[in-house]
Amino acid sequence: MSKIKTTHVGSLPRSKELSELLFKKDKKEKFNPEHFDQIVKRDVEKVVKKQIDVGIDFISDGEMSKISYATYVKDRIDGFSGESDRKAPKDLDDFPSFKERIAKTGGTPTYTRPCCTSELKIKENILLTKDIKNFKEILNQSKHSEAFMNSASPGVISSFLPNKYYKNDNEYMEKLAKIMREEYEEITSNGIHLQLDCPDLALARHMTFKNLSEENFLKRAEIQIEYLNEAIKNIDASKIRMHICWGNYEGPHTHDIPLEKIMPIALKANVKYYLIEASNPRHSHEWKVFEKLKIQNDKMIVPGVIDSTTNFVEHPEVVKDRIIQFSKVIDKENLMAGTDCGFSTFAGFGNVDEKIAYKKLASLVEGAALASKVL
Repeated sequence: MSKIKTTHVGSLPRSKELSELLFKKDKKEKFNPEHFDQIVKRDVEKVVKKQIDVGIDFISDGEMSKISYATYVKDRIDGFSGESDRKAPKDLDDFPSFKERIAKTGGTPTYTRPCCTSELKIKENILLTKDIKNFKEILNQSKHSEAFMNSASPGVISSFLPNKYYKNDNEYMEKLAKIMREEYEEITSNGIHLQLDCPDLALARHMTFKNLSEENFLKRAEIQIEYLNEAIKNIDASKIRMHICWGNYEGPHTHDIPLEKIMPIALKANVKYYLIEASNPRHSHEWKVFEKLKIQNDKMIVPGVIDSTTNFVEHPEVVKDRIIQFSKVIDKENLMAGTDCGFSTFAGFGNVDEKIAYKKLASLVEGAALASKVL
């Protein structure tokens, strides 16, 4: 019996104390940096232990030190300032009363989202060094070797922290690729897998580029993959994961670009693991994409078999069935079980209760074990 391994997308619920400190830091309010570092270290230890306790194979540091999966780069790279225009997803534009309701109930995250306004330069690597040190210490203590750390892709940075300095977006992405390469290589050189978060390949279609034609969006996606490959050219593909996402929010999602349109482009990336949404009602049918799309042996598909936006805890039998469904179109050796997205994409923001998030992960582990027995 070969085991179907389990993982998740990366972010995990942060403590109230840590979220408050992250927002103080983001808003440049007064806070104690030493106390902040202590809380981050404490919470990394907690989330690592919780993941191991529920039985997750491929674990993360939960992105504890970051206010969001993309805008954290403004703290590590000079050249960002001001505030960019916010664009609501196109599906929410279609349902204004729902859009207003989620805004009133705190369903819209608030954090600084600057623009690129001057030459990009790395400030210092101390923040990344701290993240790696915190993670490796608890990994070594627990003797757990399979681990990954999230990092923003050049494409997602260029999509959500818009360019107002370089002559065009291609020049901007070229610079981002060179800048981010250092972070990517530092993570993998420390024995940690790199996860590149790439909602620019999906979410950006109905958000940042909702007024762009599909044809032009797909052309842009091709270019984003080219710059991504340039950024990771010195790293073994087997050490890299890619997450493709249509937005980690509970909404209509009626303008999500189909997976069949973007997956052939994404497969051109020099990465091994592809984490995709596959459990929510808008994308659960897309296992069919792999009936026609041949997956090479050096690639691994990690379908989300757990929804990250609702507090329903999936029954292990449901998880098992979802994995088995994918095993009919993808060899089980090229299959791992995951979640649709993270459980705390932004600090203080997430629909799923912290305890329920870990219960869902426990169900993921149990369901994968059930599937392993019959595959």
